[in-house]
Amino acid sequence: MIYLDYQATTPLAPEARDAMLRWLDGPGGTGFGNPHSPHRMGRQADAAVELARDRVAALFPPGGRVIFTSGATEAINLAMRGTGESGPVAISAIEHSAVRDTAAALGDPHILPVAEDGVVDPKADIPRGTRLVACMQVNNEIGTIQPTLELHRKAKGMGALFLCDAVQAFGKMELTLADMIAVSAHKLHGPKGIGALWVRDGVELSALTTGGGQEDGLRAGTLSPALCAGFGAAAKLAKERMGADADHVETLWNALRNRFSDWTLNGSDKARYKGNLNLRRGGLDVARLMNDARDVMFSAGSACASQTGKPSHVLQAIGLDAKQAKNSIRLGFGRYTTMDEIEEGVDAILKAAKMQD
Repeated sequence: MIYLDYQATTPLAPEARDAMLRWLDGPGGTGFGNPHSPHRMGRQADAAVELARDRVAALFPPGGRVIFTSGATEAINLAMRGTGESGPVAISAIEHSAVRDTAAALGDPHILPVAEDGVVDPKADIPRGTRLVACMQVNNEIGTIQPTLELHRKAKGMGALFLCDAVQAFGKMELTLADMIAVSAHKLHGPKGIGALWVRDGVELSALTTGGGQEDGLRAGTLSPALCAGFGAAAKLAKERMGADADHVETLWNALRNRFSDWTLNGSDKARYKGNLNLRRGGLDVARLMNDARDVMFSAGSACASQTGKPSHVLQAIGLDAKQAKNSIRLGFGRYTTMDEIEEGVDAILKAAKMQD
């Protein structure tokens, strides 16, 4: 099988797996201690957690703290609900459902529109009295890079907090300035089940869960040293390989784009993370394409929304009608994707698409 769905999840880095193994010890081992226990095994586990926290923090801007969560969805909820549930919220039209659904649950959010290239206008109106502005750094469906620095400045100028979903940017590029940034380990070649919320110094949050007072009293529950260690190892590796990974991804992007030259690109080809190629072809039956090219793992949209059967809200936000949105596919690739896999995967997809002519 050929895996081209890196926006949904990424392969676990061998270094992350190795870092996790010690903390998965069974009877007779010393790595299964509770990191919140005061004895020696607990202190060893706690040291592993804090080393991981430092490694993850090294990918964020200075002047903040890292709160471990179960993933970016929990981090986003902590940010949006923990800063207060009253007052208007503004979000971009192409946010992940974690932001969209949480904003809707908190009230009637103001929507910041995007242009046909999939980029938010940083000069878009934000209502007075808005308490929180949310915009992702890189869109998960079409890969467009958003003007988060400008939106952060605009939010600060009107006294609002700025939240950034940086799941698709984390470890791949320098992160934006923000008041809060949500990330997830499994989009960084780390394990599933752990993420983080970075909180700028001076920003106050209220806990969503109570219990043992872990994570500065903001997230009750016993941390997994294994998950933390895997996250930390993946973050350290990403920091070391950021330039090389970016070069590799751009090489793959160029090869893919050339092979799909007669397909239409969804979103900007410039303001874009090059590990995401979202394309459409008139008359394409994507469900049939995925069946006929079943050995190639790719997506018709966000994995989190693939069960709904509804057209992508992101593709509709850039002006596509429902039919065009359903004629679109997303190819995601990265560090461990080889050129041979790209060529073989494209051959299979193009062959399957030609069968529909």
